[in-house]
Formats: sequence, C-alpha cells, structure tokens
Amino acid sequence: MTKPDTPAGTKQCLHCKAIKALDDFYTDRKARDGRRPECKSCNLARRAAHYRENPGPAIERAKRWREANPERYEARMQAYADSGKKISDRKSHLKRKYGLTLEDFDRMLAAQHGGCAICGELGVDHIDHDHANGAVRGVLCFRCNAAIGQLDDDPERARALAHYLERDDELDGLTRTRARALTLV
Repeated sequence: MTKPDTPAGTKQCLHCKAIKALDDFYTDRKARDGRRPECKSCNLARRAAHYRENPGPAIERAKRWREANPERYEARMQAYADSGKKISDRKSHLKRKYGLTLEDFDRMLAAQHGGCAICGELGVDHIDHDHANGAVRGVLCFRCNAAIGQLDDDPERARALAHYLERDDELDGLTRTRARALTLV
C-alpha cells in the first residue's frame, strides 16, 4: 500500500524518507504492502551498525551453522576456491593493503626459499610490515607475525624475550626452590 502522494510502484522509506522503487525494499509477508518499511540501504546500514556494536551473537550463529552443516560449509568453501574469487580477493588485498602484486609476493617468498623469513616454516602467506611507515619487510608464518605484533615491533622487547627464554636453566632452579619451599609449609 502506497501513500496517496507516492507514484505507483514506489514507496517512501521510513528512515531516510526517500521515495524509491518497490524493488529497493525487502519483501515481508507480514506487511500490508508485502515490503519492509525501510529501504534495503537503510536496512543494511542498521544491521552493519548493530554488528559493529555487538558482533558476538552473529559470530556465534555462524559458528553454530558451520558446526551443524559441515558438508554444506565445505561445499561452499570448495566452490569459493574453485570460482577464482579467492585468488581475485587475495590480489585485491595485497594491492590495497601493501601495494604488492601476486608476482611481487611470489618473488619475496622465493627469495626466502619458500618459507617464513624467521623460522622457515613452509606454506606461509602473512605479509610482515612496519606499522610506523607501512614498509613491507617479508613473508612470515602466522605465529611469527603474531609474535612481532604482540611485541609492538619493538626490537628491545624481542631481545628481552630472547634473554628471558635463554635463562631457562636459571628459572628451572628457581622453580625447584619455590616448589620445595611450598611443600615445606
């Protein structure tokens, strides 16, 4: 049902007040005119804002669906991989975020003998970059890339971490001493 002042085949959005074609509104069997009161643009903006404020329920719903439908999920992932969209998305991401082409990425990885620049693990695809100036440093495995991020790209923290790990024998002695003291109490 349209208002008397709206042309046939159109409807006014409840939120943005724009008069739009009926195709610009989602269908709703419960509504008198068979369409939702807000246009698709306003509906999507509202849903995106709600997700930004509280993503937890949507993420949990997606996880439950994936666990309840493993075959359908796997088929979807396979269709995505087969469609060429995965490669296209990767190309776009590399270009947009790091200014790299797939060929640049392949050259970097080949220069690192096909593995993580830190630990050598094969099958890596995480681009490491300096957060201060955006310069690309290399290709890393997830663990090494995450470790650098957790250390805030700070070489002093990395050296302190290495020093801490290297004092393992000293720490073992302290642990044994403390354990003995606790058992005597």
